[in-house]
Amino acid sequence: MRQRLSSEPDRYRGRRRVPTPPRSRYAVVGLSAFVGAGVVALGAASNLPDAKTVNPTVLQNLENASVTTKALNDRSADANRASRGQTRNTVKVAPEQATQDLWLLPLEDYEFTAPFGVRFGKLHAGIDLAAPEGTPYKAVHAGVVTQAGYLGGYGYAITIRQADNIEVIYAHSRRLLVQVGQQVTAGQVIGEVGNTGYSYGTHLHLEVHLNGTPTDPIVFLRDRGVDIKLGVDSPFAGASAVS
Repeated sequence: MRQRLSSEPDRYRGRRRVPTPPRSRYAVVGLSAFVGAGVVALGAASNLPDAKTVNPTVLQNLENASVTTKALNDRSADANRASRGQTRNTVKVAPEQATQDLWLLPLEDYEFTAPFGVRFGKLHAGIDLAAPEGTPYKAVHAGVVTQAGYLGGYGYAITIRQADNIEVIYAHSRRLLVQVGQQVTAGQVIGEVGNTGYSYGTHLHLEVHLNGTPTDPIVFLRDRGVDIKLGVDSPFAGASAVS
């Protein structure tokens, strides 16, 4: 081997590297840092209150608030019910008061078949309302029965006198359910539809007389809130009906 002269440059000078530490050493360092951070975090967490643990005083306050809220809601509901009851009571009237000035339809279900006016050369002094035989009919207004029985061409008929010289006649009945001198109320069932007397088919013949003179029941009743053709009567219909 040739011996290097002292004057020759060292070809390896400056090229020597520092040894690289083994990878396992980095892993140990990182793991130590992670464990240390965990220990610190656990130590800090040990000073915080447990999230599942609630102060008993807070629980008691919440319970009291819940009970108070329920009591207030119940009281409000009771007040609303009382208010609704008072509203109903304000519109509720005694049967006598409800029917004192009440006018109603004589039938609940019928067919308007003949108007007031001249027919066959004679005055048809009322209106005809067709309904099945035996259908109950009612008084259109309160009054006193002045006639109840067979009345010639009217067949079995009822006459009821109201105030102000008003009379209402119900004719061609199959059956009468009131007697002379009886006081009746609006909506009270007083007879049954029939085909007696001078009648063409089962129907109720209804007449209204003012001071003894026949008048058109359609117009008369409409002025009092009862529409025969539309089948509409007072909203208090049936308030004190007596069967």
